Amino acid sequence: MSHKSARIARMIESFQGRDLDAHYLGYFDCFNRQWFYEAHDVLEDLWLADKKGPDGNFYKGLIQLAGAFVHLQKNRLPPSAALFKLAWRNLEAYPTTHQCLDLNAVRHLIADWLDQLEQGRYLVNPLTPARPPQLGLLT
Repeated sequence: MSHKSARIARMIESFQGRDLDAHYLGYFDCFNRQWFYEAHDVLEDLWLADKKGPDGNFYKGLIQLAGAFVHLQKNRLPPSAALFKLAWRNLEAYPTTHQCLDLNAVRHLIADWLDQLEQGRYLVNPLTPARPPQLGLLT
């Protein structure tokens, strides 16, 4: 087991045995803690297993969404916008609710962050500790 795999296993341990995959649940936990790089890593294992499957683009879109926020954390605003757009394209083929996720809410989140980047002409980083993005699953 690689160092990365062991770290991911520790991150998802508390989500084992639930209705949804532990990697998927771990993604949201990491994302909402603003651990965007880790969110990407956690979901990547699930995406690699279903890359060409029916949820491949769904997982890819969520990974890109986390990646967009990694770029914001590093103050790389145009690459962030590019990933937001890729995430949108990968998620748009899925229904309003998919795997207990309200994709309309996700699309609204993407549109909001893209709008803020465009309003600031890619010179003002909208990511602040006072306004972190949050994703929630439907119960």
